Amino acid sequence: MSTVISTDVLIVGAGVAGLWLNARLRRLGYSTVLVERASVGGGQTLKSQGIIHGGAKYALHGALTGASEAIADMPRRWREALAGSGELDLSGVRLLSEAHYLWSPGTLAGNLTSFFASKAVRGRVDQVKGDQLPPALQDRGFKGKVYRLAELVVDVPSLLQRLAELGGDSLLAGEKIEPLREDDDLVGLRVDGREIRAQRVVLSAGAGTADLLADLGLNQPAMQRRPLHMVLAKGPSLKPLYAHCLGGGPKPRITVTTHPAADGQWVWYLGGDIAEADGVAREPDAQIAAAKKEVASLLPWVDLSQVQWATLRVDRAEPAQSGLVRPDNAFLADQQRLLVGWPTKLALAPDFADRVLHALDRDGIKPGNCPALPDLPKPPLAQPEWERLLP
Repeated sequence: MSTVISTDVLIVGAGVAGLWLNARLRRLGYSTVLVERASVGGGQTLKSQGIIHGGAKYALHGALTGASEAIADMPRRWREALAGSGELDLSGVRLLSEAHYLWSPGTLAGNLTSFFASKAVRGRVDQVKGDQLPPALQDRGFKGKVYRLAELVVDVPSLLQRLAELGGDSLLAGEKIEPLREDDDLVGLRVDGREIRAQRVVLSAGAGTADLLADLGLNQPAMQRRPLHMVLAKGPSLKPLYAHCLGGGPKPRITVTTHPAADGQWVWYLGGDIAEADGVAREPDAQIAAAKKEVASLLPWVDLSQVQWATLRVDRAEPAQSGLVRPDNAFLADQQRLLVGWPTKLALAPDFADRVLHALDRDGIKPGNCPALPDLPKPPLAQPEWERLLP
């Protein structure tokens, strides 16, 4: 006999977008159910670098863009949440770095130097030297320039754990997800035989959203995938580094974040230009060789002799854009009771929640008097990829 559940909002996908939205809604008094087919955060979220971007990375050609302005307020909102005084209480989430950095191995181009000193980025970018440098760059051999960004880097596993805690009894592990219709109108979903009725259904399942739309007989909004071939390194010689290395183009030459492994060592997680384009086309051994060469060139004082290496392929799922360009904002589209979206970046999870809340307010959807949820099977928390790839 199937179980019938009534809730205000039914969310599918327990990545950072679904989890953040779920916690916001619950704090505002809405009843929710959050369904996850696999593990909490196991898609794109745990494969992200944990950087809460403020837009400086999108200004590397020497001017602010729509993308940099759209994301500019995210670090403040995350900092308030991490302090326990924001829209969510994320106190207890581990902060890996109070700042992210821009690092030039040589002389910055003139337009960048003047841009970083301009009013446009004042308060976002400050040059640092000496013992203010990231530990990995505090070497006599380092001759470049370093700029401190008003951004931060969070420990994604502890973030997921806290967001799951805020979800309380609303999280549901469910594999078979089917539309629940009355008179051809979507009124909810059937999840492993449980009938879940909701005022609104939100799809925030990242790459899984395309399949969910197909199951609902829909092909819009369209989704694009932008692949990455990330590199991981772990070893006793690696010191904390959270920085974009500037190259000659509009994208960072390499982006390094540093994460704690269970055995007490540090893991470098390498993205940026090396993980895109040519990096995607390379086989893992060739990608590792390219990363070793890049690190040895940029940081020749780092002993790589005992470092373990691995690669990780990541598919960034986003709303389809002309030319596969990166969207500037979180995205949300609605079709009657169905809301479909992607946050497009970890940092934009609050923006995604804003868009859903705006849609609920526009349609007059208020918290109802839904009965308490039964005891539901919970999805497991995903484990960091470096624990699997670099044991």
